[in-house]
Amino acid sequence: MSSRATATRASSGASARDVVVTGMGFCLPGDGRPVFTAEEVWDIASHGRSCLLRDGVYHGPVHLSDAMFEERLPEFPGVFARHFTAAHRFGLVSLAEACVDAELNPYAGDLTTAAILAGRGGVDAQVGSYQAVLRADPETISALEAMDLFIGTELAVSPSDVALVQGAVTRSTGPCYTVSCGCASSAVQLGNARHMIADGVVDIAVVTGVDVFNVGLVRNAQRLLRVAQQANASIRSAGKPALLPSFDRLMRPYDRRADCVNYGEGSVTLILESRDHAHRRGAHAYGRILAQATTRDGLANPLASDESGMGLVAAVRACLGDRWSIEQVPYIHGGSDGDAVVTAFEVNAVRHLYGPAAAGLLMTSQEGCFGHNGAPAGCLGVALTLLMMERGEVCPTANCEQPADGLIFDPVPGVRTRSLDFHYALNFTYQIGGVKSAVLLGSLDAAQRR
Repeated sequence: MSSRATATRASSGASARDVVVTGMGFCLPGDGRPVFTAEEVWDIASHGRSCLLRDGVYHGPVHLSDAMFEERLPEFPGVFARHFTAAHRFGLVSLAEACVDAELNPYAGDLTTAAILAGRGGVDAQVGSYQAVLRADPETISALEAMDLFIGTELAVSPSDVALVQGAVTRSTGPCYTVSCGCASSAVQLGNARHMIADGVVDIAVVTGVDVFNVGLVRNAQRLLRVAQQANASIRSAGKPALLPSFDRLMRPYDRRADCVNYGEGSVTLILESRDHAHRRGAHAYGRILAQATTRDGLANPLASDESGMGLVAAVRACLGDRWSIEQVPYIHGGSDGDAVVTAFEVNAVRHLYGPAAAGLLMTSQEGCFGHNGAPAGCLGVALTLLMMERGEVCPTANCEQPADGLIFDPVPGVRTRSLDFHYALNFTYQIGGVKSAVLLGSLDAAQRR
C-alpha cells in the first residue's frame, strides 16, 4: 500500500480527555436567504432539499446583507469591517452563530484561551485585494486611499485571512493558524483541535471552514478544458479530472445520472471542548470527536486519484486503531460530489472495509443541498452527522433518486430520513491530488455501548 496515514488518534490512558462538540454555526446558501443555525440546516438536509438554483444557474451563493452581518457582530470596528471580503464576513458570521449555540460570549472573554483554527481551500476572495495593490500608483494615490489599500491587503491577501480577524473578535491568546488542504481543510483542523484538547494544550477550540468561489473563474476554466479536450481527446485519459463543475444542470451524488459538480460557498464553525470543561459550564454536547486521519494516494500526478480506495482504507484504519472496529460503524457521511471517480474509490474502500456486510451500510451525502463548498465540507459533514446521531435519523442523499449501478451500500435515495440508532460514524472528505481525510465520531455514551 502506497498510502501512509497521518492520524490524530484518540489518546489512550488516564490522561486522555474526551473531546465534544458544543457549538455549531453556519453561513450557507438557503431558500432565499442564508441559513445560520443547526435547526435551519437540519430542515434542509433532512428533506433532501437543494438550495442551488439561482436565476437559472445551479450554484450556491450566500447573499449575506450588511444588516445580517451587523446584527451578529455589532461591536466590530468599522475601520476594519469595511475592508472585509466575503470570506471574512462568512467566517465571522458562522463564528458568531456557533458562539450563540454554545452559549459563549467572545466579548466577555469566554474564548481568550481558545485555539482559533481555520481551513481554507480557495483564493478567490483574495484576488481583488491583491490586484488593487498591484494596480495602485503611489505617485497619484491619496494618503487615505493608500491606507485603505494597505489595511485591505493586510487583512485579505494572506491565506490566514479569516483566522486573523476571528482572533481579533475572540481576543484569543491561544494557538491560531490556518490549514489549506482543499476540501479536507476543516476536517484536518478538527483533528488538530481534537489533539490539542485531548492532550491538555487547550480546553476549547474554534474550527472554521470557509471558502468563496468566483463563478466566472470556474466557468471559464470549464470552457478552457473543453477546448483542450476537443483538440486532444487523450487529455481526459491522462489523469485530469473526469468531471467539471457545471451550472446548467443539477449535481446528483450516488445517482446513475451523476455527471457534474455544482459549487457552493459559505462557512461552517464548530466549537470543540474537553468534556470536563463543557460539563463544568453546563453546555449541551452534540457528540464526540474520537479520531481523525489524513492520507494521500502517493501518485506522481498531482491531479490524479487512485480509484482502488486504499488510501481511504488506510485513513479509516488509522482512525479505528486497535480500540474500535468497522463493525461498530453503521453509517458513513460520504464525500461524494457527483464525480464518478469519487464514487468509484468510495465503493472500493467500503468493499474492502466491510466485505459482504456493506449491503447494510448507510452512506449518504448532502452536497446537493448546499453545493460543493470546499473547506467547509469537513465541519459541515461532522455537524450533520452529529445531528443525525443525536436524532436517530439519517438524512437522504440530496438529489439522488435513482441509485447508480455498482453501489454496494445504501445511499438513502429520496427526500425522507431513515431511522437508525447509531453511536459511531465516519465522515469522509478529500482534496484533489489523492488526499483522503476520515473522522471518527461517537455519541456521548458510545464508550458504554461497545
